Amino acid sequence: MSPPASPAPSASTAGPGPEALTALQGALGAEHAAIYGYGVVGARLPEDQQRTDARTALAAHQARRDSWQRLLGGAGATPSAAAAGYQLPFAVGDAAGAVRLAAHLESRLTAVYADLVAATAGPPRATAADALRECALRARRWGAPPTAFPGLPDPATTGAAPATPTG
Repeated sequence: MSPPASPAPSASTAGPGPEALTALQGALGAEHAAIYGYGVVGARLPEDQQRTDARTALAAHQARRDSWQRLLGGAGATPSAAAAGYQLPFAVGDAAGAVRLAAHLESRLTAVYADLVAATAGPPRATAADALRECALRARRWGAPPTAFPGLPDPATTGAAPATPTG
């Protein structure tokens, strides 16, 4: 008589697969960059509600970073470290530039989190979806234009034909 077959690991007990780990590392790297960027944002804003909002966003990104580091470490992966510095997408010399940078950072993160939602399952997917929603809301608060599907490219700008109903 052969020994009983052991049950296959479920999605909840098996760690993230290689695609999910890559996407998690990408989210962690994006959070590292956002934290750096918010340092620049905060330095250019006056002591008012916008700076308070920037501090709140910074704290949220630090918490997300820590969460992704714990998840990656728990999965046996080595979380990527932050770089010493990051190239900003444009010069930020005043408060208006800082607000524009904050909107850019949050908009970029929505794309990263859309990729993470697609690559993960279970609790990490729900966490990524929450992060996507939070980043999209912060992007709008910082003045980013609204998008129909935050984190996904606009079909009008990518050359994709719009879907047409069939009879």
